[in-house]
Amino acid sequence: MKNAMNPKILFVFALLLNLVSNSLQNPNPNPKTPKSTPSPAHVELTNYGFPVGLLPATTVLGYTVNQTSGDFTVRLGGACKITLPPDNYVATYSNTITGKIVKGRMAELDGIRVRALFKWWSITGIRSTGDDIVFEVGMVTAKYPSKNFDDSPACEGQHAAS
Repeated sequence: MKNAMNPKILFVFALLLNLVSNSLQNPNPNPKTPKSTPSPAHVELTNYGFPVGLLPATTVLGYTVNQTSGDFTVRLGGACKITLPPDNYVATYSNTITGKIVKGRMAELDGIRVRALFKWWSITGIRSTGDDIVFEVGMVTAKYPSKNFDDSPACEGQHAAS
């Protein structure tokens, strides 16, 4: 009989390996910018029940939200790399992020990727219960306390869109 590992267990194992390797490489994995007035896009996030720390600090150039369909676009000053708390996953933001948003849920996300299992994965959705944030990568989810995203992270590396 062939012995196959459960894909979820394999994914969690790989995330843990990535966490350990990132922790060793980056002793200060969560740089924060000084408190400043949040951008209108950050304020809009809170109107939908999300913490401001889901968007990088000071790089938001603009955003649009269709109040009827929930379609949204966020324009950043360039692509950006951050470290997501609390597990230090490296994530990248494209200069344009799109998706659909309703109270407590973002879906059809495009423009945010996370490094896990030695591969880049697209974050396809984010849910907020108020106390917790749940990231969706396809069928796999990861839940974290919302308080970990109270502050917007600074971009660790930013470059102009090509």
